[in-house]
Amino acid sequence: MPRVRVRQHVNPLSQKYKYPVIPPDWSRIYANPNQPIHLDIGCARGQFLWEFAQLEPRWNYLGLEIRESLVEEANMIRDQLGLTNLHYLFCNANTSIQPILASLPTECLKRVSIQFPDPWFKKRHQKRRVVQPELVNNLADYLAAGTEVFVQSDIQDVAVEMCDRFSEHPAFHRTQNDWLTENPLPLATEREQSTIDRNEPVYRALFIAGNREQGTGNRGERTCLLD
Repeated sequence: MPRVRVRQHVNPLSQKYKYPVIPPDWSRIYANPNQPIHLDIGCARGQFLWEFAQLEPRWNYLGLEIRESLVEEANMIRDQLGLTNLHYLFCNANTSIQPILASLPTECLKRVSIQFPDPWFKKRHQKRRVVQPELVNNLADYLAAGTEVFVQSDIQDVAVEMCDRFSEHPAFHRTQNDWLTENPLPLATEREQSTIDRNEPVYRALFIAGNREQGTGNRGERTCLLD
């Protein structure tokens, strides 16, 4: 299938992206909405998730992406593959993460990944990076103890900044001080694989959410069913 052409970067601070998304009714999205959920923030074209959804059908997958045409394309591919445990949502994660987290079935979110986010190299643009203190605070409010948060980048400064922001929050602890030498997930993103193929480094870290006060948003009434 020909790939849709999009701009490489989108300014998340522009007026168009300031309004939070209204989450869908998850019972109409997933065949089994009470399966554990993997949330991928900044999923781009979504290939990582549609491969994962086929590999682990007893999980549900949710990809957030700010480029609308990529979301439309990804959901079309999902439908062609007949995957009922996968959904892509067009939104700005920084403004929409709270209502999304509040809407998910209680305790079902078990894994979060943030992989190769836009680096925004210029100092004046770094406020556009996705891992901001507000995003970390929202994740801390809603993630159950034991939830994994996996971050990685091929830009060391970006990876360091992501790790610093999670490490600074008492709700998260890093599993090891050094960079992970291997991806703890069974699949690699396209960007990760291309970086490895060029023999360039990937900077990875895994965080675990600890005990926290329950968020103030309206939580979903359904409870996650785990094996």
